[in-house]
Amino acid sequence: MSMLPEWANALGLTVALVLLATVAYRFTLRMIRGVIRRAAAGTKATWDDRIIERRVFARLVNMVPAVMLYYGIGPALGLTGAEIEAASSSLEVFALLVQRLALSVIVLSAVLSANALLDAINDIYQENFSEAKSRPIKGYLQVVGIAIYIGAGVVVVSILADRSPIVFLSGLGALTAVLMLVFRDTILSLVASLQIMSNDMIRIGDWVEMPQANADGDVIDIALHIVKVQNWDKTISTIPTHKFISESFKNWRGMSESGGRRIKRSLHLDLSSVHFLTDDEVEHLARYELLQSYMESKQESLVEHRGRVVPDGVIPEPKRLTNVGTFRAYIVKYLEAHPHVHGKMTLLVRQLAPTPKGLPIEIYCFTNDTAWATYEGIQADIFDHLISILPEFGLKAFQEPAGSDFSSVIAETDR
Repeated sequence: MSMLPEWANALGLTVALVLLATVAYRFTLRMIRGVIRRAAAGTKATWDDRIIERRVFARLVNMVPAVMLYYGIGPALGLTGAEIEAASSSLEVFALLVQRLALSVIVLSAVLSANALLDAINDIYQENFSEAKSRPIKGYLQVVGIAIYIGAGVVVVSILADRSPIVFLSGLGALTAVLMLVFRDTILSLVASLQIMSNDMIRIGDWVEMPQANADGDVIDIALHIVKVQNWDKTISTIPTHKFISESFKNWRGMSESGGRRIKRSLHLDLSSVHFLTDDEVEHLARYELLQSYMESKQESLVEHRGRVVPDGVIPEPKRLTNVGTFRAYIVKYLEAHPHVHGKMTLLVRQLAPTPKGLPIEIYCFTNDTAWATYEGIQADIFDHLISILPEFGLKAFQEPAGSDFSSVIAETDR
């Protein structure tokens, strides 16, 4: 007889078994979804919602048709387990192949469900534990996931090849060098993750700056292999985790936690406008509220100095107030009274060495608000005021000549 009727019969029975398995899969999936969702809706906890969102049980349902095919292919074809194991005919080989594929699907379904459970565990941890930002576990869960996938791969291959998994595992020793090369980035990332977590180098939400990676923004994800940084222009920079160990970067967390953000900027004065204060100028500046105590103490010092006895023929050392020194004193008093300058952090106003661009007066202080937009507004307000009040001290800000300045000089020359 021809083998065609036997194969046609086997094919028909197999198709019927597959249809029955599909119906069982859909029925089981619908039942489990209904039962589990009703049970989760009746609880106040959120961890069960995360498990449902990650489709942990839905992936397990994939085992149902595979189990039905594994145990049903023999009876459907009228074969016993011993006959399938012997596989002496084409029909028995077909049944054996179906069983091995079904068993492989069962293993893969279990692995996918386990991987979904790891994702759910990470979601639950981030949602319910305050340490999630400083101690993320996503990288460690990914390592466990990789180990599960590797183990499942060995099991599936051993099932399809009908060999013990130990045979494949014993051969891995000779492939150690190859595996080290293949998993080089994974090993580096795992070591980097351990160092990052133990030293608390970065957390989710930290503002980090890594110029060599064109990254400047907030950390939004820390995984095993990569760290995602959302830059201020809303682009995403993806940086290998081990780069945070091997290369330098700046973490602004310390600034945020301190409650103060530094202002360090210089105001350049025109050297030609620096001079001693006249009596009229002293009288005018003494009326400023912020300078009253300073001018009074300086006036007393000047009176004592002028009362000194100097030998005849000796020119007494003149001691007079300068407009730039009085301006520095005004800046200090102004910053001390400013409501947005941090009163418990360093406040310094110093004169730097003169340069071809004038005399730098450096302001060094901290704002009491670390938000970027607020900080920039406070800094701008401070320098707006200081630049505007310069004429009251007879000072001018240094500015390089512009085209309009040269035009004025040429126009005066032509006259």
